[in-house]
Amino acid sequence: MQIIHSEPLTAEAFAPFGDVLDATGEFRLINAGLCQRHHDRAHLDFGPDGRAGISIFQATPRALPYDFDLIECHPDGSQAFLPMTARPFLVIVSRDPQAEPRAFVTNGAQGINLHRGTWHGVLTPLHAPGLFAVVDRIGPGSNLQEHRYAAPWKVLADPSQI
Repeated sequence: MQIIHSEPLTAEAFAPFGDVLDATGEFRLINAGLCQRHHDRAHLDFGPDGRAGISIFQATPRALPYDFDLIECHPDGSQAFLPMTARPFLVIVSRDPQAEPRAFVTNGAQGINLHRGTWHGVLTPLHAPGLFAVVDRIGPGSNLQEHRYAAPWKVLADPSQI
């Protein structure tokens, strides 16, 4: 079994794969000064024949260490995961099926937007209820490719968090 360690999700480390969605950095005040708008946080890309759709996902929680052998990608559109609870979740990404995957753990106040064509693991909440709003491509054709590794990977907790 191949092993990778999870790492905290940061915008810099995640940039090759997508966008971190959180309320950090510059903002402007709206709603009579009672709300901070962190504007245009993700590059949404649904291709020439797609449109944005919002779905609700209810995923079974898992725990670290976590074993996986499946990754997938969506060649025709980006995919954003917005947790509907303030609980961390695991994000597995890879440049391609032959590259070593990376595993990130959100801090409970972060969502992600996977760029079009980014290989990633399945939705992996670390706590119940595993409820997410997902913004992704609605349109014609199959927007899913899957790859199964010959040997599974095991994700261990970030050693600095133990």
